[in-house]
Amino acid sequence: MDQVWFVAALWLLLALLAVLLANCFHISTALSEIVVGTVAQLVIGAVAGSEALGAKASWVGFLAGTGAIVLTFLAGAELDPAIFRAKWKESCAVGIVGFAGPFLGAALIAHYVLLWSWPASWLAGVALSTTSVAVVYAVMLELGFNRTEFGKAILASYFVNDLGTVIALGLIFSPFTIRTAIFIVVCVLVFAALPFVTPWFFDKFGGRVSELEAKYILLLLFGMGGLAVWSGSEAVLPAYLIGMVLAGTVGKDHILIRRLRTLTFGFLTPFYFIRAGSFVSVPVLLGAPVVFVVLFFLKMVSKLAGLVPAVRSFNYLGHEGLYYSLMMSTGLTFGTISALFGLNHSVIDQAQYSHLVATVIGSAVIPTVIANAFFLPRHVLEREAALASAVASGKMIVERSS
Repeated sequence: MDQVWFVAALWLLLALLAVLLANCFHISTALSEIVVGTVAQLVIGAVAGSEALGAKASWVGFLAGTGAIVLTFLAGAELDPAIFRAKWKESCAVGIVGFAGPFLGAALIAHYVLLWSWPASWLAGVALSTTSVAVVYAVMLELGFNRTEFGKAILASYFVNDLGTVIALGLIFSPFTIRTAIFIVVCVLVFAALPFVTPWFFDKFGGRVSELEAKYILLLLFGMGGLAVWSGSEAVLPAYLIGMVLAGTVGKDHILIRRLRTLTFGFLTPFYFIRAGSFVSVPVLLGAPVVFVVLFFLKMVSKLAGLVPAVRSFNYLGHEGLYYSLMMSTGLTFGTISALFGLNHSVIDQAQYSHLVATVIGSAVIPTVIANAFFLPRHVLEREAALASAVASGKMIVERSS
């Protein structure tokens, strides 16, 4: 039992170190946690053995899995329904283009150039088709774009992109059996009832110290996640859809969302991202760097080739269009979720997993750095600040006149 607590302390020490490094280098904490996990497994494994970090322990796997599904739920729940309704054509067009190009391109190149099997190639297509929840959402929050129509449009587009990724992961790698049919029927019934049952339940029984709302959401995520795994699918699929369905109710409860963020980013996701990083084999990457280079440039070219004209067609010109396109080209969260799914289900081996996760990490860092260094649309933030100042001045005038 003492060993469990020491191992847990080690993981939280690594999580704390990852936060400090992320703050120092101004990068996403999720990205920092993956890198810390990779280095920690390399160093600790060399000193104390490959099992010393405990990444394969069942309790670590449970916490990591919980972090993945709650993070996925939050990604869906924080979609702004009003913006999505207003910009559904833009969001669907940009999101579908951002998903389809890398999905098909990566699968074909992985099979015909890298000579991977078709299942491994389709998994590569899924993993490299993503737009990063962790990176895009964090950047939008940190810079204040989440308060602008421009930033909300990006968030809506990445939602569509990642919805395609999650659905592809579920459909391609889930055998369609009677269990799958049961899962689909239950999902339809639950998703139809949630927008009506959830507000009533929260109004009648919520608002107490016991955090009934959080327990209710975790019950939904665990129950539907368990049903998804039982049917042969992945637990993140219903989590994302539940978040989307509850975006108009739970998503507007900022206090509840803040509490869930605290639980997720403060405790759960470090286990997920550090664990994902610990499965990356540095010797494999050093032994075959060409595979990483091929996959990385494949993702960037296939993403930007479709995204730049698609984004420009909706009148995002100059820095706005390039910034939008570069942020949609990032990958991290669902990319690592997909790659880890493939590793856990023997769709890909550890060498293929290492190359995919390294590519995902590269796509999280390089487009973000380029976008923020050279194409940051500061005028959007300045316009929003001026508008907020004008609104505040108007309120003051009204208050004084009254």
